Amino acid sequence: MQIPSPRSKRRARIEIIPLIDVMFFLLATFVMISLSMIKNLGMNVHLPVASTSVAQDLRNYVVITVTENGQYHWNKEDSTLPEIINKLKDLKLSNSETRIFINGDAKAHFENVVSVLDEVRKLGLAKVSIQTVKS
Repeated sequence: MQIPSPRSKRRARIEIIPLIDVMFFLLATFVMISLSMIKNLGMNVHLPVASTSVAQDLRNYVVITVTENGQYHWNKEDSTLPEIINKLKDLKLSNSETRIFINGDAKAHFENVVSVLDEVRKLGLAKVSIQTVKS
């Protein structure tokens, strides 16, 4: 005589398709959230295009923006060139290892961008880059 087992002959299965859907949703959510957490200190301008542009390390940095109208900004704060020079002097005294990004509009006067670059070099700050967009 055969006694039926209370266990079913079917084995439990883990359905993997819904698990993949949930994992993809979580991945997409975390990617979108992490992209929105990027801190941009510079003003929104149309950056010049360069085929040799390389991504830089964005830790411990300052952005100096030169707009098309010839206005200067220090980390989104309106400034003049003499104010920027004073801030650069203070920056050199406090931390000379800070990276400086010059964020110039593609239509900005070249003279304005070069004057900022010249002042940075006069002070001996070596870690300076001009922000561009890769073509």
